[in-house]
This record gives sequence, structure tokens and C-alpha cells, in this order.
Amino acid sequence: EKSQDCMYLQYCKVCQSYKAPRSHHCRKCNRCVMKMDHHCPWINNCCGYQNHASFTLFLLLAPLGCIHASFIFIMTMYTQLYNRISFGWSSVKIDMSAAKRDPRPIIPFGLSAFAASLFALGLALGTTIAVGMLFIIQMKVILTNKTSIESWIEEKAKDRIQYYQTGETFIFPYDMGSKWKNFRQVFTWSGIPEGDGLDWPVRDGCHQYSLTIEQLKQKADKRVRSVRYRAIEDYSGVCCPVTKGVKTFFTTPCTEEPRIALSKGDLILATRGLKHWMYGEKILISAADGGIRERGWFPRKCVEKYHYDSETDQPVDGEKKSK
Repeated sequence: EKSQDCMYLQYCKVCQSYKAPRSHHCRKCNRCVMKMDHHCPWINNCCGYQNHASFTLFLLLAPLGCIHASFIFIMTMYTQLYNRISFGWSSVKIDMSAAKRDPRPIIPFGLSAFAASLFALGLALGTTIAVGMLFIIQMKVILTNKTSIESWIEEKAKDRIQYYQTGETFIFPYDMGSKWKNFRQVFTWSGIPEGDGLDWPVRDGCHQYSLTIEQLKQKADKRVRSVRYRAIEDYSGVCCPVTKGVKTFFTTPCTEEPRIALSKGDLILATRGLKHWMYGEKILISAADGGIRERGWFPRKCVEKYHYDSETDQPVDGEKKSK
């Protein structure tokens, strides 16, 4: 509504519009999502403003259902094995062919049924632990009225302030100061979350664009700290390249972020990296014309640092600048 507010907002080149506060663009859904927490492949959708409460309840009810199933599996195996165990003076024998006692069970319980029940019990217990941990993580961010992405933004804000020694203090604007108030921002009796997904209540000393201003500072900082590289080898963009070395093959990043294919001579602006992998954006001619951005991981072995004059943006030592 206020055009002067555009200076505080991020612009999405894919959606061709400004991002609302707390919203982010999802590569999988190919759209900007209000109050985006993450993209969940198990529900094939993003977890955000509209379904944050439903997703958290899913993380609670799934382990409870698995605990119930585990109890059934344990009791089934216990009762069936108890009817098949014979205790002798020197050994304990288990006869899986038939039960000692009558009446026989309605459902036959043989060796294959025992193996299937044991396997299902392992899956149920594994799901209980894994999804239960995700539920605890979600509740921690909900009780501070954050999302997983915003927790990461807050950590990067602390790193930026410490790196430049600016002396400023970043205060997360949406934390109401009370766990109950933060809880009520997501869980309501009507099932409809508070607000409209665009405007949010903020704590004293902050305003609607406190978080977006910090995000713009972090993007500017990333551009300053990024390093330009040039591809010296071709890379097809596969997840685990066999021809790039054993260490590169086994240390591929465990993330859903894409890989980018490289051709010899391509220029890449790297923003972060691991020991054998780097993440960055390919410099394309069409990028200035609103083209699609190519960002992702690539092997460190395939690139070398590109030395150029920052004033003229020309390569040094007579090198020709590749496009």
C-alpha cells in the first residue's frame, strides 16, 4: 500500500514481486510462501502460515500412533512366543510351527509373521524417535514465535555483527516475550492462525520491517564476502560424481539443495563451501535481463579462483573474461 516501504522489502525475481515479511521463495513449489518454515517432502507441500499448526500436530500424532503400534507388535510377539517355548533341563526350544496350547490363534503366526512383526516394530520405533525429535524442534521454534528459517537468520545476524564489530544488537521482532502468547500465534481453538500472513504483531522497540532490513543487510554482506571462481573442468551436475575423486564422492552435501552443471570457462560466485564442495551462483549473461538464476553445489576440484580487477571487472594477466 505504501510505495516507500519497498526499500525495506526483498524482491523475488521468480515471482516478479516483493516478498511479504517472513515469507520466502520455495524452489520445490515455485512460489513465495507466507511465514515459510521449510518444504516437507512427506506432505509434498511447504510448512508455513496456513498449516504450521496442522504440521506440528502431525509430528505429534505420528509418534503416538507408532507407540501404539509398537505396543501391539510387542504383545503379539510375546504371547505367540510364550505359547511356543518349551523349557527343558538343558536348553530352551522354540517351535514356530504350532502353539502348545489350544485354542490356536485365528491368524497363523509362523516364522515369516515373526520376522515381519520384528521388522515393523523396528520401523515403528525408528519413526517414533525421528519424528519425535522433529516435533521437539518445531515446538522450540514455535514457543519463540520463529520458524526454522528465521532461527537461521538470527544466527547469521549474530555472525554478521560479530564479524564487522558494529556494536549493534539484533532483536527478533516477533517474539512476544511469553511462551503462551507465542504458542497462541500458531495454535488457536478455531484452527485458523492469528493474523493475515502479511502483518504481524511485534515487540516493543521493533517494527514490521526489522527482520527484512536484517535480511537485506545479510544479502549485501554475502555479496561482499562472496568469491568469484572459474570452472576448469566440466561437471554434469550429478549428486555423487564418480570422476571427481573418492573424497568428493563420499562427502557430497546431505541437503535437498540442487547441484549446478558446469562447463569449462563458466564463472561462479561462491558464497559458502565445505572441504570438497562449494555453493554459489553461476554468472549468466541473461541474469541481468531477468533470467533464471542457477544456484547450487559443485565440486571444489572443478574450479579455481578467478582473479580480476575490481574497478574494470577485467581479468588480470591478459586473461579473457569468459561469459
